[in-house]
Amino acid sequence: MQNYWRILIILCLTLGLAPFLPEPHLWGKLKWVAGGGHGMTVTDWFDLFLHGAPFLLLIAYTMFKINQRTPKK
Repeated sequence: MQNYWRILIILCLTLGLAPFLPEPHLWGKLKWVAGGGHGMTVTDWFDLFLHGAPFLLLIAYTMFKINQRTPKK
């Protein structure tokens, strides 16, 4: 099970944040969306999904593991 954590963290640090300079690509896309997303094309939305997918998977896997640990009533 530990391999899933490692893989997800590596994906987040590489695909999720690449390219790293001048700022992470995902951060720039999120700022663009927060500013209204004016001028974003379908390619930009796909790019946002592609760079955000590792973080969404990490969140989903974390929630799954938390849900497994809580005792059922």
